[in-house]
Amino acid sequence: MPLRDHFRPPLSAQRSWDELHGAWPTVMVMALNEQLPRRYVAAPRVHLGASFEIDVASFDEDPIEADSSEGAEGGVSMAVWSPPQPTLTVASDLPDQDEYEVRVYDTYLDRRLVAAVEIVSPANKDRPEHRGAFVARCAALLREQVSVTIVDVVTTRRFNLYGELLELIGQSDPALASGPPALYAATCRGAKKDNEWLLQTWMHGLAVGRPLPTLPLWLGDHVAVPLELETSYEQACRVLRIA
Repeated sequence: MPLRDHFRPPLSAQRSWDELHGAWPTVMVMALNEQLPRRYVAAPRVHLGASFEIDVASFDEDPIEADSSEGAEGGVSMAVWSPPQPTLTVASDLPDQDEYEVRVYDTYLDRRLVAAVEIVSPANKDRPEHRGAFVARCAALLREQVSVTIVDVVTTRRFNLYGELLELIGQSDPALASGPPALYAATCRGAKKDNEWLLQTWMHGLAVGRPLPTLPLWLGDHVAVPLELETSYEQACRVLRIA
């Protein structure tokens, strides 16, 4: 079955896109745990940005007052230091990213993270700082020799985070020269050959109305399993009764 447009009518009027994004990682995990070697385990992770609150009551205690007199025990109380005024005060929305992920761990190495599948949300693409935070997280994973797969089916924003990731690390993909596709799936990993570290990528452009590809999910230098995006996507749609 083909990829649907989950972000525009008529489907968006019947089902919210985040229902698919919430269910898809779990379906991927179910399929992966059936085929992963025994030492590896997959787990879903869904974290919505700005989903925490500060306990304001914890700041309501009486302030400490400056006092240079002797304390009750006969000691000398320390004066409270007053810092200077800040040189800049501006309203700022610190980016806290939406994360729809599948993570694969090596249990023989104390649950070392070896692979991550990142499903892009609209919030990951809506502002430069959000796109920067997303690609920086992917680059940090690659530096730790974690295989990273990016799946982007967001039809309402055209930025290509795979291309921005390559730009961040000083690389480019000739396949993007004629214009980066708005929808895509790509696996990236670092590989060592002849004492040199290489970046290897597998990128596929996606389109509404066409099936999703199968990508390699790398667990180690010479160990990979197929990440069957079409199969897991269709299973997630069936679970959610998305026609």
